[in-house]
Amino acid sequence: MFESILSSESGTFSVTSELICLGVALILGILVALTHAAEGRTNKKFLVALAVMPMLVQVVITMVNGNLGTSVAVLGTFSLIRFRSIKSNARELLSIFFVMAIGLSLGMGQVFFAVVFTIVTCLVLLIASRLPFGNNKNIKRLKIVVPEDLDYEKMFDKVFDKYTESHELIKSKTTNMGSLYELVYEVEMKSDASGREFMDDIRTKNGNLKVMLSTPIIEESV
Repeated sequence: MFESILSSESGTFSVTSELICLGVALILGILVALTHAAEGRTNKKFLVALAVMPMLVQVVITMVNGNLGTSVAVLGTFSLIRFRSIKSNARELLSIFFVMAIGLSLGMGQVFFAVVFTIVTCLVLLIASRLPFGNNKNIKRLKIVVPEDLDYEKMFDKVFDKYTESHELIKSKTTNMGSLYELVYEVEMKSDASGREFMDDIRTKNGNLKVMLSTPIIEESV
């Protein structure tokens, strides 16, 4: 299972072995893309990227295999990739690291291991997406802009008690040259709560400044 088909005493690899790894990388990438699409809504460009990425990673790892200097250079290059084109959610980040792991395995010639690892992980993801745990919580990300002179720590407590089961201030920062504060809360909405009414009540307290209610996402690092 852990025997590499790229093993060679001379340090060179056969064309057949390379083609096998490339073909398996493409097939597994497509499988991951289909699994990702089955878990929920997504877009075509991201699915194409998932399908192709294992081949790209596999080629890079194969080319630097055994060359320490080149490996360090490639490591530095990978560290620059931050996937900042979109704010990826947890599901997208998981799929990105999934296909990179497949490419790394195939780059080392571990074809059988990569196939088994991919099939098992895809099954786990599909089963987990259909299990009921976590579905009963309506978690939202709430962003509120308030004036700098507003005592916001207790200002919204009554509104939160009316519309949410729980709330937590996870980030606060100044904006607009320090004249405003942007507050970020993670709230669990009550089952019968109206998001529109919730935001309207907040706007009456923050001077009708910006309020945004959305699903939680992984924030970009500052």
